[in-house]
Amino acid sequence: MRWLQPKGWKRPKGYSNGVVVPAGGRLLVLAGQVGWDEKEQIVPGGFVAQFERALGNVLAILDEAGGKPEQLVHLRLYITDRQAYLDQLRQVGEVYRGLMGRHFPCMTAVVVAALVEDGALLELEGLAVL
Repeated sequence: MRWLQPKGWKRPKGYSNGVVVPAGGRLLVLAGQVGWDEKEQIVPGGFVAQFERALGNVLAILDEAGGKPEQLVHLRLYITDRQAYLDQLRQVGEVYRGLMGRHFPCMTAVVVAALVEDGALLELEGLAVL
């Protein structure tokens, strides 16, 4: 894969601008994951705890497909509270690096009015190339 950084552009913090994927890879589409456990119970502890669990859920599905975190090419984060996200961005970044290392795929964050699952503060979905 070739990660794109246009000449003269400031390097983004925590994500990549784009990626070119060589032909022949298998595309893994990851459904939205909220911060719940195997019994579909939202984890306690608020935004950061839910982020850690949701990202862990994404990585569990990736692992099930035989993939590794560095094969993620896109993550989309849906959040219900923009300010909570911004206020806890440092902690979110620490959790992210703890699970993903220094791999920063293309990312999008979208503020939404609500999520389908009761108590969910965020949802993550992604794409990986295996």
